[in-house]
Amino acid sequence: MTLTLQFLGGAGTVTGSKFLLSFKDQRVLIDCGLFQGYKQLRLRNWKKLPVDPASIDAVILTHAHIDHSGYVPAMVASGFDGAVHCTDGTKALCEILWLDSGHLQEREAKAANRGGYTRHKPARPLYDKKQAEKALPRLTPHPFNNWVEITPDIRARFHVAGHILGAAVVEIEASSKRIVFSGDLGRLDNPIMQPPAAIRHADYLLLESTYGNRTHPDTDPETALADVINRTIKRGGSVIIPSFAVGRAQALLFHLNNLITDQRVPDVPVYLDSPMAIDASDIFCRFTDGLNLTPQQARAACGLATFTRSTADSKALDRDHEPKILISASGMATGGRILYHIKEYARDPRNTILFAGFQAGGTRGAHMLEGVTEIKIHGKYHPVRAEVANLHMLSAHADADEIMAWLDGFETPPRETFIVHGEPDAADTLRHRIEEEKSWSVTVAEHNEVVDLS
Repeated sequence: MTLTLQFLGGAGTVTGSKFLLSFKDQRVLIDCGLFQGYKQLRLRNWKKLPVDPASIDAVILTHAHIDHSGYVPAMVASGFDGAVHCTDGTKALCEILWLDSGHLQEREAKAANRGGYTRHKPARPLYDKKQAEKALPRLTPHPFNNWVEITPDIRARFHVAGHILGAAVVEIEASSKRIVFSGDLGRLDNPIMQPPAAIRHADYLLLESTYGNRTHPDTDPETALADVINRTIKRGGSVIIPSFAVGRAQALLFHLNNLITDQRVPDVPVYLDSPMAIDASDIFCRFTDGLNLTPQQARAACGLATFTRSTADSKALDRDHEPKILISASGMATGGRILYHIKEYARDPRNTILFAGFQAGGTRGAHMLEGVTEIKIHGKYHPVRAEVANLHMLSAHADADEIMAWLDGFETPPRETFIVHGEPDAADTLRHRIEEEKSWSVTVAEHNEVVDLS
């Protein structure tokens, strides 16, 4: 019987991860993410999959980030009725991420229709909050390290990946073959998350390459964060941090709590202005599996900030021009409340817009770091006069050296390693490095490509 793998997303780009494993009459989709960033990628979300969602038996999620899980509600709306297998932490996070995604899509469609800045008449969401709610019962959680039957001939188990809460390296057995999906690998020395678990054997490996062509700075993240805060507050400004609501916001609060406790930065107000990040912080304090922190340390970090849930409180932050540290989603400034804060704060050179990790090509975050003097938000251009900076070392992704170190855990080379989840230069640079340093057989995956794993 033929065992095949098709790359439906996450090939040639860092978004939209979807990998379809087929054996006999069984189909399992590993990750089910939304495309983000460039318009030509986002348009893929609206195209029909080359396979009927109703014919897919199950989905396995490596973690909860929207580029890995956020297409599930659209799949369910299109007829998928199988289980969505994941870890306990991933289930808890998806329960807030999917609802927020549906809500944001509804809100942005309404705003586009109201403001007239849409070519679609009317603009509509890919899925709405109600459709996201209908997908939640599909989530089926499992502990780390236990084999789980996915279909009669396919089983899987989850290993700690260290990327965010609940993130997993997924190991699958089918047709006497072992296929390993790295998902997003975490850092080796993250003070908050445990490092990725060592994997000893795989016949085939799908390996992420987000940072496949670079290494993170050796700079201590708290030192770099303190430098930005101190120079901004000194000139009377505020630090506005677009942050991923899950993982990055909690890491920022951990570092900020250390800095303020040690009096390395002024004790200015700290705000977490994202209902989703607030909910994620609550989950962060309840789930310790895979964390390096104790529940007490997690609660201390999350207790630092003033939480602003309501729209009225969020708007009030833009009228208050006293120095502050404001964390809000989304991390690449693609949507959410951060857009309103950028419109207000980016015009003032005293302020700093501080990004905290990888910015996918085509996102507002990438454009601002490239040095644009104005940015388009809600159909209009707004000036960017504030300092714009990025803390690359806060990335939750392993860099090239850390990826290579993780590969050292394999006792024998996989038959083939497929490079996924990376921009073309990063993917090909990592491919070349693995071939040169390890003499493995490596291929950069192509979108919609089908490969025979038999």
